[in-house]
Amino acid sequence: MRQLFTDQMNRTIRLEGIPRRIVSLVPSQTELLFDLGLENEVLGITKFCIYPDAWFRSKTRVGGTKHIDIEKVKSLSPDLIIGNKEENTKQDIDALEKIAPVWMSDIYTVEGALSMIRSIGEICGTAEKSRSLAENIKLEFDQFKQNPLSGSFLYFIWKDPNYVAGTKTFISDLLESTGLRNLCRIERYPEWNASDEVPDHILLSSEPYPFKLEHIEEMRNRYPNSKISLIDGEMCSWYGSRMQLAPKYLSAFFEK
Repeated sequence: MRQLFTDQMNRTIRLEGIPRRIVSLVPSQTELLFDLGLENEVLGITKFCIYPDAWFRSKTRVGGTKHIDIEKVKSLSPDLIIGNKEENTKQDIDALEKIAPVWMSDIYTVEGALSMIRSIGEICGTAEKSRSLAENIKLEFDQFKQNPLSGSFLYFIWKDPNYVAGTKTFISDLLESTGLRNLCRIERYPEWNASDEVPDHILLSSEPYPFKLEHIEEMRNRYPNSKISLIDGEMCSWYGSRMQLAPKYLSAFFEK
């Protein structure tokens, strides 16, 4: 049965039925598809889709998120491709749309991520499971309404130049949903050099730049009065089913 779906970029795609041959171009959404039980339906993933490990070892890899192997995707004869505006390039998406319908996520908030989870479930025939997953994630985050975390933060994603996660990013919204306050009020991922206000927390992410212990010492020269910590980037930036784990991780992280 032919159905129309609108993605998070307000694009309409037409499907002839429940997709049976899916290519996923985003690691966090690949993990979501696994948790929705779509073992047989997902045929292609990117080289960065490392979870679950069994899929990483067995599924066809179609390049990286920014450099999709279009011919390899075509060889899989997909009936649905799932991507993301920030992760994938417009050039690749334009080429892939000639092969199969492409559903795109565009996520800046926790609520946007929950909407994505519900939408993918509706498209892939796992609506009940996806709604339950989204509701469980929401309940986990609701705990912060009663017991919010406190303090300000800067979340560094890159070194030399020093980029941070600003407003209008999923990272910032996720952390601020716990009660924390992002010291950077610039949108997206600006370069950050100095500020008159000192953050309570300097957070050095494990991805995309792999911050290590030695970088903590370097940051202490700039922020001697802030608590400087390495933080799991997957817990703060993966907007799929991994969000189930984020509230407990963040609660424990900021209690240290």
